[in-house]
Amino acid sequence: MLLEKAKAIVTGGASGLGRATAQHIVAAGGQATLLDINDEAGNAAAKALGNDTRYVTTDVSSESAVQEAVKAAAEHMQGITLAVNCAGIVAPGRVLGREGPMASDYFARTVMINLVGSFNIAKEAANVMQHNDAEASGERGVIINTASVAAYEGQIGQAGYSASKGGVVGMTLPLARELARFGIRVMTIAPGIFMTPMMASLPDEVQQSLAAQIPFPPRLGTAEEYADLAAYIYTNTMLNGETIRLDGGIRMQPK
Repeated sequence: MLLEKAKAIVTGGASGLGRATAQHIVAAGGQATLLDINDEAGNAAAKALGNDTRYVTTDVSSESAVQEAVKAAAEHMQGITLAVNCAGIVAPGRVLGREGPMASDYFARTVMINLVGSFNIAKEAANVMQHNDAEASGERGVIINTASVAAYEGQIGQAGYSASKGGVVGMTLPLARELARFGIRVMTIAPGIFMTPMMASLPDEVQQSLAAQIPFPPRLGTAEEYADLAAYIYTNTMLNGETIRLDGGIRMQPK
């Protein structure tokens, strides 16, 4: 798949990993539709990226909202060849906190956005991709999900987050196997500690402490490094059904 011909939908596209990925695609000559719930940031990002980039308000946990957004994106770009799931929340909290047991609704919301939201985008994007003309390799599209190293080494207070990201990792291979007959590849990236808007809001000493835990390079990852990997996945046909850790070799401690 050629990046300059990509027709991408990117969730969480208003900022952070999503915006960097969309920017990488547009800079290569491709098209991107940003899906997010932050209208101000989303519209600003679409305007800044230019090249006919557009923004669509989308709650990924809502099946109907995703269906409408994907339909609008496909009509605008005359198809979809790439879907990148970057939308997500952390929602930390102990199962047994000071105020009592964690509310199941709090846990479920994290799973709905991070896991069910990724599934909603994947299935609706695949529904469009299956009708694409096949490339010489037989490819019709690529779906890239975002998990986390917390899927493997969840810390105290990350029960919901780790469960949701573990689910993303777990569905990657089954989706890849099922969608193979349509020429659609499915991959997942599991970032470590990255400089995102949420991370940037933390004090410098906290950021430095987290960076010091990374074996090499001893710094926080950048959104551009995530975007670079996403772009490479799109162009390498043999990458399918796998989760790639992008973490500098870190293995998270209990807390």
